[in-house]
Amino acid sequence: MLRTRVAVAAASVAAGMAVLAACSGATAQPVIAPAAGSGGGPAGNTAAGSGRTQLVTADVGGLGQVITDKDGFTLYRYDKDSAKPPKSTCDGDCAKAWPPVIAQGDVQVQGVDKSMVGTVKRGDGTEQVTVSGWPIYRYAKDAKAGEAKGQGVGGVWFGVNPTGGKAGQAAAVKLSASQVSGVGPAIVDQEGFTLYLFTKDSKKPSKSTCDGDCAKTWPPVLSRGAKVELQGIDEKLLGSVKRADGTEQVTVGGWPVYRFAKDAKAGDAKGQGVNGSWFVIEPNGCKSGGTAAGTSSSATTQQAPASQQAPASGNGYGGY
Repeated sequence: MLRTRVAVAAASVAAGMAVLAACSGATAQPVIAPAAGSGGGPAGNTAAGSGRTQLVTADVGGLGQVITDKDGFTLYRYDKDSAKPPKSTCDGDCAKAWPPVIAQGDVQVQGVDKSMVGTVKRGDGTEQVTVSGWPIYRYAKDAKAGEAKGQGVGGVWFGVNPTGGKAGQAAAVKLSASQVSGVGPAIVDQEGFTLYLFTKDSKKPSKSTCDGDCAKTWPPVLSRGAKVELQGIDEKLLGSVKRADGTEQVTVGGWPVYRFAKDAKAGDAKGQGVNGSWFVIEPNGCKSGGTAAGTSSSATTQQAPASQQAPASGNGYGGY
């Protein structure tokens, strides 16, 4: 697994002990819908059965967040293409090894900014999906979901991240203090997505209990051995905890932090109060009690009591 270096550039926040005491919030982690390309071979570049191409974000092979198709296959970008203007140069035998993701109907996204998604006409007249202008592809030698055998091939092929950049490029994890509309103080990641805490975890000692399907809905924020940059957050609150799969999850005030897959863009906070156990995490490491007016209340207990938890926000989250 690719390991990135963690640097902590923290904006000082006074009264670290007091900050630890008043806990109130958690923030959502965005997730991206699967991109086109479902079949097992080179032709698997459309959403089979659905007639629509889908793009989804996932943690793939130590590369960090990567866009995948609806079946979980890693999607790639090619350095010999161009983004401004969008242009695909992979045809013929190249396109057999790297099947282009072809737009079938309206491209569906989850957690990817729809405004970054477009298309470019290929030499054969088909419309290839682009992200931030970059045409995207699958790799024929990826035999199953989660593989990323195409990463670094020829020094010109790379997994594509949710913003259209190259995956696995040692991008630092960054946590910033922010204000989220309708919630109030919140921690956001380097892409501006809201981060959350789970009251079924614990902060002392730090422990994450969200694995399997839960972690698909609530992707953990992983350090991957890299530097974590802080802005407006006391560095004394920063830590990490080893998850069941051996990865290191970032903690703030002891709480493991997550994104929410249904947050489609920066500033969303759809995870606030889900099932009474998921909350935006505030810069002081506490769960948010934010209201529509953007105010917040604090909780002083280590494990947020049920009486302080917001009501569940409906069904469709797999019980998490």
